[in-house]
Amino acid sequence: MKKSKYRISMFLYILLSILLHNQLQSQVFAPPAGFAGTTAMHKDSSAFVNWVSTCKVIRGLQDISNTSLGFANVGDSSEVLGTPLSNGVVSLGDGGIAICQFQFPINDGDGPDFAVFENSFDGLFLELAFVEVSSDGVNYFRIPCHSLIDTSEQVASFDSTDATQIHNFAGKYQAGYGTPFDLNDVPNHALLNKSKVSHVKIIDVVGSINNLYATRDSHNNKVNEPWPTPFGSSGFDLDAIGVIHQNSIIGLNEVQKLEGATTVFPNPVRNNQTLKVHSIEPIISMQVYNLLGEKCNETNHSEISVMNQTPGFYFLKIEFKNTFIIKKIEVY
Repeated sequence: MKKSKYRISMFLYILLSILLHNQLQSQVFAPPAGFAGTTAMHKDSSAFVNWVSTCKVIRGLQDISNTSLGFANVGDSSEVLGTPLSNGVVSLGDGGIAICQFQFPINDGDGPDFAVFENSFDGLFLELAFVEVSSDGVNYFRIPCHSLIDTSEQVASFDSTDATQIHNFAGKYQAGYGTPFDLNDVPNHALLNKSKVSHVKIIDVVGSINNLYATRDSHNNKVNEPWPTPFGSSGFDLDAIGVIHQNSIIGLNEVQKLEGATTVFPNPVRNNQTLKVHSIEPIISMQVYNLLGEKCNETNHSEISVMNQTPGFYFLKIEFKNTFIIKKIEVY
């Protein structure tokens, strides 16, 4: 009887050891927010020193395999500005793109340099995106990413994704927790200045394993994630991007003073009028952008026309010698 109990105990011990070993082997990358070893960064972390100041969005289709549904349509570029969970999100759709800029260039410091926030409600249903960076707004370089998610069967529209099987994809973590990215991970290139990264591009991962639509990681693996998501909120939902290391020659206090000492009038403004700007610093140039981030007008003076613009909200970018500020305007 004792030998029988001993054999059973040994069998259970061996079985548990195998299960534990397999679990440890399967956890290749960092786990979800709240678990030991996670790299998730909470939105209120003191590490963040700045946020997106301007953003241009190029929508993707709700379902790339069914063009009749049209494009994703939830949110606009204004949702990306500022801190997470404060404005809403912009849905990119299948293969959609968001190109974000910042008040100061991002710098390659020690550890992660910025973090991207998505709006996953539970950290299990994950919509992913590739991340690319540029120091000139023309030449972009992708941050190497890796997916070990099984591709033998399509992850269905509302199925979950194991965060421990993906690395360096935006959208790895639940809402309020950013996925960090380190510029040091990008191979050095003559066309990329890692001390002055001015643009971050977010590109929705089309999570299909169908060869016609599949997108691949840096190891040429298909990226399998919930697909299709044939809704207005299709694709990656960009909430915010937080800057950790920035290359600035003036402090945020000085910028805040400049914002407070710069006035735009009239605001709201009629679409047959001219905006006038007064500031304590000389104005180098100004541009008006719509909510999709498209430039509508520009000038090298302290006045700018909104003639014939469709009524609605716009952004006025006011550039000075060492920085710029953004003012929201309403045209009627």
